[in-house]
Amino acid sequence: MKKVGNPNSISRILLFSLALMLTFSVSSFAQETAAAPAAEASAPAAGAGDAAAGKALFNANCAACHKLDAKMTGPALRGVTERHDTKWLHSWIKDSQAMIKSGDAAAVKVFNENNKSIMTSFPQLSDADIDNILAYTSEPKAEPKVATTTDGGGGAVAEGSGISNNVILGALALVMVMLVVMLFLVNKVLGKVARANGIEPEYKEPVTPIWVAFARNQFLVLVTSIVLLLASGYFVYGYLMQVGVDQGYQPIQPIHYSHKIHAGDNGIDCKYCHSSARSSKNAGIPSLNVCMNCHKNISEVAEETGTPEHSKAFYDGEIQKLYDAVGWDKAAQKYTGKTQPVKWVRIHNLPDFVYFNHSQHVIVGGIECQTCHGPVETLEIMEQHSPLTMGWCIDCHRKTDVKMEGNAYYDKIHAELAKKYGKDKLTAAEMGGLECGKCHY
Repeated sequence: MKKVGNPNSISRILLFSLALMLTFSVSSFAQETAAAPAAEASAPAAGAGDAAAGKALFNANCAACHKLDAKMTGPALRGVTERHDTKWLHSWIKDSQAMIKSGDAAAVKVFNENNKSIMTSFPQLSDADIDNILAYTSEPKAEPKVATTTDGGGGAVAEGSGISNNVILGALALVMVMLVVMLFLVNKVLGKVARANGIEPEYKEPVTPIWVAFARNQFLVLVTSIVLLLASGYFVYGYLMQVGVDQGYQPIQPIHYSHKIHAGDNGIDCKYCHSSARSSKNAGIPSLNVCMNCHKNISEVAEETGTPEHSKAFYDGEIQKLYDAVGWDKAAQKYTGKTQPVKWVRIHNLPDFVYFNHSQHVIVGGIECQTCHGPVETLEIMEQHSPLTMGWCIDCHRKTDVKMEGNAYYDKIHAELAKKYGKDKLTAAEMGGLECGKCHY
């Protein structure tokens, strides 16, 4: 009798599928139901002010002294409506000093808790403007986004697929091993078949090795020796000429400083930090007081500043290193008097017998910093861009025209030399830029 499939198995499969779909539907409905109250709870109350307009007002009027989640000159303002009455806040924002003089207990307490810093009065803000600012400060703090691009085993997961790349690579490696084993077995079987049928492989007569034939040819040995000697001399000369040339040198500094963020994203002029480049031989290392001109009020970076290589937490930690070095207590907003030296690693270093004056190039010559130091506004970690060799300097002097506008000294010399050489413009080399005493003691 011919056997057929059990009809009960089909019904069981259908029932199992239906139960699985119901389970998935119930869990999805439960998640949506749980998310709805949370969304309603996070929604701002109607008529309590426009948070978007409040953000613009906050940045224009309050951000110089206040942050939402950290103490600055004034206290952190997120949730301030939970600590003070709205009517009291209106009066405080419009004229805080009047409230302190009147003896208001809450006003005096806030004044004393913040080092008796006088808050600017804002009588020009309407009640609606203040309500908008308070609505902005009442928004819940946004949770940082966590990237989920890897599986539990640490391997990257391909987009649109639940299969790990490591699993795929492992499967391909296994297939390759199987192919190698199969080829080995096939070769072994073919060898046995050939021997069983009396077939012997053909053997070629031994020939003279090429290196023996080469050694016997004296002309080739002589030519090769000469070529190797010349090549060796060329490479040795090239190696010795690179001694002391540190182009591309990129040391790790004790405090990470991103030129890309400061000079690039924020557009800070190089000579704001390296101010001595205008009037001195050396560009100088900026003092930490220059850093604190900005970072006294900037204790953390924005969320979007973080990158896969350097997270927001990393940048915030580097700012804390600056505070530790200068002895700044960001919570109390004052200096503690306890300082630590910062041992910066020098990047650009010329030999002792070489003279180079930054002010002569930057001010007199009008040379941009990027000409020698490269696109610093794009560098996350500073490096030596140019080789700083004698040949590199001479080549620049030969190509660069002297800037004479507003310089009577160069005007006079240029007029005499232009007449002598019959040129409209003269390079630095033609005006004595190649004399040994210009750069060497």
